[in-house]
Amino acid sequence: MDNLITPVVLCGGVGTRLWPLSRAIHPKQLLRLVNDHSMFQNTLRRANNHFFYRHPIVVCNQEYRFIIAEQIREIGFEQATIMLEPEGRGTAPAVTMAALSLLQTSHDALMLVMPADHNIGEQAAFLEAAQQAAKLAAQDHLVTFGVLPNKPETGYGYIKRGSAIDSYGYHVERFVEKPDLITAKQYLTSGDYFWNSGMFLFKASTWLIAMREHAPDILSTCQQSFSELSHDLDFHRLGKAFLSVPNDSIDFAVMEKATNIAVIPLQADWSDVGSWDVLWEIGEKDLSGNVIRGQVVAQQVTNSYLRAEKRLLAVVGLSDIAVIETSDAVLVAHKNNCQEIKAVVTELKLRQHVEADTHQRVYRPWGYYETLVMSPFYQVKHIVVKPGCKLSLQMHQHRSEHWVIVTGEAKVTRDEEQIILQANQSIYIPALTKHRIENELSTPLELIEVQTGSYLGEDDIVRFEDIYGR
Repeated sequence: MDNLITPVVLCGGVGTRLWPLSRAIHPKQLLRLVNDHSMFQNTLRRANNHFFYRHPIVVCNQEYRFIIAEQIREIGFEQATIMLEPEGRGTAPAVTMAALSLLQTSHDALMLVMPADHNIGEQAAFLEAAQQAAKLAAQDHLVTFGVLPNKPETGYGYIKRGSAIDSYGYHVERFVEKPDLITAKQYLTSGDYFWNSGMFLFKASTWLIAMREHAPDILSTCQQSFSELSHDLDFHRLGKAFLSVPNDSIDFAVMEKATNIAVIPLQADWSDVGSWDVLWEIGEKDLSGNVIRGQVVAQQVTNSYLRAEKRLLAVVGLSDIAVIETSDAVLVAHKNNCQEIKAVVTELKLRQHVEADTHQRVYRPWGYYETLVMSPFYQVKHIVVKPGCKLSLQMHQHRSEHWVIVTGEAKVTRDEEQIILQANQSIYIPALTKHRIENELSTPLELIEVQTGSYLGEDDIVRFEDIYGR
């Protein structure tokens, strides 16, 4: 393992500028935005090479644990270590927890820290930069990757290079916050500045030494949390002390203070996919300059990003816009204003709109459900149960449920009864009745659920038994 690089993927953040697709319960890194894999999966696949250890470490919020595990399984990284944060505390604590874990197996373990929501177009260039960074990391440098800028970008932080190290890296003279346009143009002209990619490579031991020197309060609290580490199914839950860890980034905690910082140039068509205009920039365009996803009809439309998730989207006579349709919200914005969508989400939260945080489709460890109709006294849901999965044995105080099987076969527990239902068969579950539905087959089970009652909230669940430990 000592000669291999361990991928450490940071899977936090919400991505509010990609609303209405990205929301708190299903953020951008878990979405399929640029191809048939999610941003998170693409990040792991980027490290699927003989230079990398096959057991990555993923640090994520506990709310995402089941969908993270499912997405890891889909691409074959079944031995990943998934560390669950009870609450996001910034990148510095997350990396420190991963380093403490790696130190249990090797003092010289190399860790490649990657955010889960970046896009890199040129795999070969990325792998070459990682190999060069590993050489410097072995010499106890804290290595960051600096993207060669191709335009005066005001949305990224910058790194100013210093003197050369060997023939492929540089000392870091300083880190620079996001500049204004005039300054960004000066950085581009000088050739001495890189975009700060937010990716790093170093030995776990080197990182912990730097934390002890520059952020001892974060380190000591992380060590306490690590000592309280518990195991929940295949997950590693960080101890409650993590809630007391100071919230800080890698840059502020260490990189802007340490002297053993190096930067490796990266020329690999990199982008921080943070807004719809960026997705337009990196997307495959038609002859009119449009990036189109889903069922879209566009007439006299140019240089636009058009995405339909559920319904037909028709756009006529517009230019330089982003239109995103989902089952419960539609966004229309000029591409130049896509950075301001975060303010829309803030306003939605102030107005207590659930669409700010949740989708109509909600993922669970056993599959997902999607709300089709919602009213004060009844709801209709489409439920999909994955092969071999089952819901918890539960009861509701205020609602009754009617289940109609659409496809597959359901094993239903209703109090003391066990009933097998096929497609087109149904069953009634009164309130205050213990019940469970299982899918024992190798194909998905689909059903329609009609809820009726005086209260239909998701918190009206009394669980008696649950294989997922909820």
